Formats: sequence, C-alpha cells, structure tokens
Amino acid sequence: MGGGHAGLDALRVDATSPVHRLAPEIKIAATVAFVFGVVATPREAVWAFVVDAVVVLAVIVAARLPGGLVARRMRIEIPFLAFAAFMPFTGGGPRLDGFWLSLSEPGLWAAWNIVVKGTLGVAASVVLAATTPVAGLLRGLDRLHVPRVVTAIAGFMIRYLAIVTGEAHRMHVARQSRGYDPRWLWQARGVAATAGTLFVRSYERGERVYLAMLARGYDGTMPPALDDGAPATSQWLAGATVPLAAWGAAMTALALA
Repeated sequence: MGGGHAGLDALRVDATSPVHRLAPEIKIAATVAFVFGVVATPREAVWAFVVDAVVVLAVIVAARLPGGLVARRMRIEIPFLAFAAFMPFTGGGPRLDGFWLSLSEPGLWAAWNIVVKGTLGVAASVVLAATTPVAGLLRGLDRLHVPRVVTAIAGFMIRYLAIVTGEAHRMHVARQSRGYDPRWLWQARGVAATAGTLFVRSYERGERVYLAMLARGYDGTMPPALDDGAPATSQWLAGATVPLAAWGAAMTALALA
C-alpha cells in the first residue's frame, strides 16, 4: 500500500496492546458480530445495553485509547442524535406530560433505540479503526473471503481519497492566494467551477495511474496479499469474547421479553 494510505492511517493510534496485536480478520469479524448482537437486543432491555457498554469500555481500556480521542471521533454520530431528539415530539401513541412538555412514549423508546445502538456501533467502529491500519483492514477482508473485486475497489478508493483531498486543499489555497474564496450561495458559480475542475483533475490522474498499472502488467485483478500465517486459536477465542458477551445479553433479553 502506498502513500495514499498515509493520511487515512492517521486514524490509527500507535500503541502496544493486546487489541492492536490481534489479527485484522479477528477484529473485523468481532466488530461485525458485536454490532449485530447490539441490533438484535430489544430496546427495552436497558441492562443489556449497560453490559454492551461495559464491554466496549473494557476494550477501549485494553487498547489504551485516550478517552478524549474516542469521544472526538464519535462526534460523527451527532446528525443521528439530532434526528433522534425530534422523535419524542413528533411520535404518536400515549404521551407523557410534564415540565411543560408533551412527549410521545413510543417516540422516546424509538429515540433511545437509535441513540444507544448507534453509539455502541460507532464506538466499536472507532476502536477497530484506531487499532488496525488500512492495509490490515483490507488484508483482513481478504482472509474473510470477501470477493477480491470488492477489496480491490475499496483499496483504490482509500488510496486515492487522500490524493483527491490533497488536490482539493491545494486548489483552496490557490484560490485564497488570489483573494477569491467562494463559500456563499451567491458564489455558487465559483463553487461549481471548483468542483468541476477537481473532477477533471481526478479523472486525468486516474487515467495516468491506470496506464501506469497496465505498463506494469495489471490484468484486471490485484495480486494476492502476502500471507503471514493464520492467527492462533487463542487469538480467535480472545476476539470472540466481545461478540459473545453482546449476543449472550441479547439472547437473555429476548428470552425474558
């Protein structure tokens, strides 16, 4: 993996921890299984979500991730939280009155469902991204037998997202150096021109990269990743503790419902 990964690998937190040392495929499988376990949990089982939250916090501590960093990265879910905040006011059914407010009881449960499950899912994803490099994620997907065409497309997207972002930043600096920085509605023509120029530059760069790949023998498929050995059974058992805890809480909650 080349320089295109450098910018996105900034998400990874350099540390020496048991979570960092786990094989990428184990962390990917554990994260996906954990999220499905959280989604399968009935929204009324508050205690089960407490168990899930404790599990996630334990993993964050084991990975030696700073709490402030995790909190900052979880701000990505703010739009979903804002959407959930309106549901108690717009939902129907029985209503709860108090403190000059009339809130929908089904709306409150729906908002709680979105907030708690979204927060736990985002937290698990943050841990995965902070403990696994981009190349490791792609290698892990390969080992989980995700179709190679999918991982190849994902690899190209990740590699050149940083390049396109850098190109957009250089264009922004160039506009500012000329005293022109369109950002308002009445400057839409300037914004559209910038977007068009960025698209053309990205397309041309993609053409040059493709021709360079053909010159190096690219035949439409990516070469197989180097195999550094299958992870030990002990690693799989360690990674399985997280989704097993989530699914255990979910199954218990469903049985008690």
